[in-house]
Amino acid sequence: MESIRYSARRFAEVLGLSPQELTESEARGALARLRAEAPQRTSYTVDDLARARAALGRQPARRPMRRQLFLNFKGGTGKTSVSTSYAFRLAEMGHRVLVIDLDSQGHASKCLGIAGEEAERTLFEAIIKKTPLEQVIVRTGMPGLDLVPSNLSMSTIDLSLMPLAAREFRLRNSMKEIESAYDYAVLDAPPSFGLLNLNALMAAHDLFVPVLADFLSFHGLKLLFETVQSLEEDLEHVLDHIFIVVNAYNATFKIAKEAREALQKHYPEFLLKHVIRQCTKFAQASSEGIPIFAYDAESKGAQDIQAVLDEVRARIGDPVKLKLASAADEPKAGGGEGAAGPRAKAAAETTR
Repeated sequence: MESIRYSARRFAEVLGLSPQELTESEARGALARLRAEAPQRTSYTVDDLARARAALGRQPARRPMRRQLFLNFKGGTGKTSVSTSYAFRLAEMGHRVLVIDLDSQGHASKCLGIAGEEAERTLFEAIIKKTPLEQVIVRTGMPGLDLVPSNLSMSTIDLSLMPLAAREFRLRNSMKEIESAYDYAVLDAPPSFGLLNLNALMAAHDLFVPVLADFLSFHGLKLLFETVQSLEEDLEHVLDHIFIVVNAYNATFKIAKEAREALQKHYPEFLLKHVIRQCTKFAQASSEGIPIFAYDAESKGAQDIQAVLDEVRARIGDPVKLKLASAADEPKAGGGEGAAGPRAKAAAETTR
């Protein structure tokens, strides 16, 4: 992350300034000190961005930590590229973000420039050995963006969770101690179902489901919605929102158009209007250990992630508390208006 550089135009854009406003602020405004330290500068670092945002007072309002899970039981949907780019962009906008890598392959860690295999601690220590989560967190080099790394030591975590009391809530409980330190927690989960992903679902406010525009995605969605329904009925946990995100979309393919139309028919309340178009820059950015916004902010992929982020923020609105159903609710797991509960049950039944 330390190698990321912004041009003056992009630096101004990220700060919400015009190039002229940036020049004036550096000449005799809040950023004069930043310019004085390097009068001949032609680019800016991520540290410069954080300092400039603080000097200008352009930091977003702090909010109670919102836990957002990226999960699909079907692999190969580009979930990790989307989740890490989404998290990076939130941090770039001034939010305090924690990425939690739940996959033993450590791909989210790699996408953020961290070699997970070299990490001394992972989430295993936090939820199995009860090591304070703050002792597991590592800095990514991007101010405001921290990481709980993962490596192969996480591969046995489901077995380790099996005999523990309150095993479904270990992750949620471990996160309580750091809630005030972050605005968002972005959880990147492996494409499987076990006790770890059950923990992730029980901890989440929002569920993001990246899918490809093909009909194989429907099977994974059916299983996922059935799982969400069972959480509502058996554990009384209702997600605030479920967002289905079409990834790697190519409008020139007839099958892609047909699959998207089918998703709109079966999941109209969950499917985001904006899609993420097919973009080779995701793979190129991942190979360099940086998110797509740092690799090419003008790419289709970066533009589409921004559109998805804006749509999600508009839907979420003001901060809300995690909805838990009461015993008197009818149906049992029904949440308040806007909760995913009753609609998730209908979606699970629709695809049967």
